Amino acid sequence: MNLFIISGASGMTGSELCNRIIEGGGHVIGFDNFFASDYSSLEHLTGHPDFEFYQMDLTNREQMNRLSREIRARRNDFQKLIYINCAAVVHTEHFYHVNSTFQTNVVGMKNFLDDAILMGADIFINCSTSEVYSMQSYKEGGVREDDYLSMATAEHSQRTSYAAGKLLTEFFMKDAASQKKSNGEPLILGCSIRFANVYADKEKYPKHIIPHIINSLRKDGKVVLLENAKQTRRTFLHNIDSCNGVLELINSPEALDGSVYNIATEEEVSILELVKKIADAMGVIPKIEFSGVRASDPPRRYLSTEKIRSRTHWKPTVTLEEGIQRCLRVFDK
Repeated sequence: MNLFIISGASGMTGSELCNRIIEGGGHVIGFDNFFASDYSSLEHLTGHPDFEFYQMDLTNREQMNRLSREIRARRNDFQKLIYINCAAVVHTEHFYHVNSTFQTNVVGMKNFLDDAILMGADIFINCSTSEVYSMQSYKEGGVREDDYLSMATAEHSQRTSYAAGKLLTEFFMKDAASQKKSNGEPLILGCSIRFANVYADKEKYPKHIIPHIINSLRKDGKVVLLENAKQTRRTFLHNIDSCNGVLELINSPEALDGSVYNIATEEEVSILELVKKIADAMGVIPKIEFSGVRASDPPRRYLSTEKIRSRTHWKPTVTLEEGIQRCLRVFDK
């Protein structure tokens, strides 16, 4: 049996990974500070012999030291030790809060990676973000991991601080995976993942776009969108497929050389088309209003997934239409 340490365990990706890993015969120690989530996503695992949860903050050194002591005492009871960093300041409104994003996404990740190396972990998965593409987030065929980046500057948007911080974590991961132990083996196997816009059946964070649309339509049939939505186009990745990507990479050691991988779908839609798709599924005629503008918001984001497809067996399995239906079934309960 393998032991998995998961930060941000109650979030969209973290909670689904807890479910999948336990179903697959692994043991999970998860923790979260509930910044943008709560324990409801994990309540069904309470009491499960292969699930442990702690309310801890990735940036609290005393708490992380306590967790490391717990892991050290039990390390030899498991075959492999695998760390997955799902903690992030995740919603767009928080991208502009420079100190918060730096503490969680940069300092927290680096300390978590250092802890994993100190514990002799076998694998470290770093969940990054497609935000690193900033204003250069679209080209024919999709932006690739090895494309040169062109980011907005501080003069244009503080939002770029989030992207810059996440990009730095990818360098930490690459550096750690490039180092060798005295026996010539890698110091740690690992990679970073740039997810597209992830959503989930049970994800009801009201400011995320899909639950925002559903909640608005259910309330009075009216959806208020930013002015940006008149031109914004995105792809949306169900968290079943984001987690499939994490698990495929964990099971593909040859891919864990510090590389970066895009994980996304090819179903690009405009935000206005997304509203129509959800409204059609609900059987309502939407009223759309526009208010406010988000600075330095790329009009399109389309990622190439050729790299992860060539190095693992991953491919998306949940279509946007199916994902919308899954969300509506949960919201209607």
